[in-house]
Amino acid sequence: MRYVPPQISIAGSRAKPQIRRRNIPETMKALIAIAPEKYRDEELAEPVAALTKAGIAFDIASTRAGTCTGMLGGKATASLSFDEIDPNNYKGLIIVGGAGSQTYLWEDDILVQLASYFHGKDKVVAAICLAPVVLAKAGILKGKKATVYDSPVAVLEMKKGRALVTKDLVVTDGRIITANGPAAAKAFAEAVVKELSDEFW
Repeated sequence: MRYVPPQISIAGSRAKPQIRRRNIPETMKALIAIAPEKYRDEELAEPVAALTKAGIAFDIASTRAGTCTGMLGGKATASLSFDEIDPNNYKGLIIVGGAGSQTYLWEDDILVQLASYFHGKDKVVAAICLAPVVLAKAGILKGKKATVYDSPVAVLEMKKGRALVTKDLVVTDGRIITANGPAAAKAFAEAVVKELSDEFW
């Protein structure tokens, strides 16, 4: 797995939770799902940086294995396609947003099923920007507080899934974490890592 981040600068918007690096078991791995094209670069770069800092291993997956391209020109290599994933190898699922998530991920039956499976096993399920719609389609946001990129079609899909939609940057409800776009990427990443790491602290 190889990730080449774009040359971008991201400013934080509020105080972040403390992350303490620890000897986390190698079996605790995160799965990052991205669109093959037009994923949002910051929304991948920040989780990758936070997971690496915390010592949490991860794999990047997409609709197909190989090189994926971000909206800002970044490149990432998906080492797995969704149909190659064994969800029992992972402690959490992180779904990256961007325009490509609407095109490629919203209707991806395998990814939707993975989100449902992770939630059913009480694993961390996280999505940012337009990607929380995948969670709505998986049926796991019913009665849950969640946020999403402020697009009419995305908000409509969230409400169809009976999510309690807020305008907060980042929302944690149980083991589900959502964020509303690239400005929230850093806070989202740190919230995800904190949730993944808590059981080992």
